[in-house]
Amino acid sequence: MQNTIIGNIEKLIIHFVGNKKNGYGVRFSDSLSDFKKTETDILHWINNSFKSDELFQFYFNPNLELNPIYQFVTGMFQENNSFVEHSKNCTRILYDSSIHPNIKGGEFYVVYFKDCIIDGKTVDAVGLFKSENKDTFLKVYPAGDGFEIESEKGININKLDKGCLIFNTERENGYIVAVVDNTNKGVEAQYWVDDFLHVRQRKDEYYNTQNILSLTKYFIKDELPQQFEISKADQVDLLNKSLKFFNEKDSFNIEKFTNEVIGKPDVIEKFNQFKSTYAREYEVDFADDFTISESAVKKQFRSFKSVIKLDKNFDIHIHGNRNLIEQGNDEKGKYYKLYYKEES
Repeated sequence: MQNTIIGNIEKLIIHFVGNKKNGYGVRFSDSLSDFKKTETDILHWINNSFKSDELFQFYFNPNLELNPIYQFVTGMFQENNSFVEHSKNCTRILYDSSIHPNIKGGEFYVVYFKDCIIDGKTVDAVGLFKSENKDTFLKVYPAGDGFEIESEKGININKLDKGCLIFNTERENGYIVAVVDNTNKGVEAQYWVDDFLHVRQRKDEYYNTQNILSLTKYFIKDELPQQFEISKADQVDLLNKSLKFFNEKDSFNIEKFTNEVIGKPDVIEKFNQFKSTYAREYEVDFADDFTISESAVKKQFRSFKSVIKLDKNFDIHIHGNRNLIEQGNDEKGKYYKLYYKEES
């Protein structure tokens, strides 16, 4: 996460959460864990896992105040002596959310951090982490005139299964929340984000950049061919122009973008219509002006494929001048003609 520094651990407690559907229970701790000897490793575990600039915030229908995790975390921030009890409350909510048969049991860590920095502000933070998978480690130690070796099960500090960091800022909007979920990619994966945390993406520059890029990609690849006659080469050219705009500009303006990238008034009109339809169907808000998020552009880069696939024989990668490629037909079939100065 850019512009974010995780501070020092002040409190840590560990509980165990089983799978409610499979009849496994919960084991609560009544006292804080001693983390002094392992604080460096724990901070490495956390810092190494939170890399995305995509941020979230708590929500709940019909009212944010009804979100239980939001309420318990607020209690931790406001009531100095309530940390242990509220950590147990969070554990109960996680247990009640663990009803899919594929959800694994595991240790649930609740951590209180001091002196975190986000967007230039120094704030406290609460971390909620769950370890579901254990790795096997080989332990070698001296014995007599040689060495012995044995295996142990433990947590790999380079792999965090599930986690979230809640920063004590923007409370009225549901705080600023960072989320990690590296396990359970199927239906059961939704329990951490949707059933337990109840978070949704924060409407910031990352959100705005990501959404307008997704809209542009779908319009060019799916909608545009239905509305106009357009070649694959022209589609790729529009994708390349879109990426170039976002890579070269610091800020986005919808009018500048459509004029510079799309150009044709009738196509711009269809793009704006498609934007309105897309916003309703996917419940997305589009900002007309915003600062461009470099990390969101990098994440979307791979999905903007500048490739024309020709049967199973050839792939044409177009990176630059559209005028250097021509398409036609002759007695052998369809063909592309490419112009170049050098080959390597």
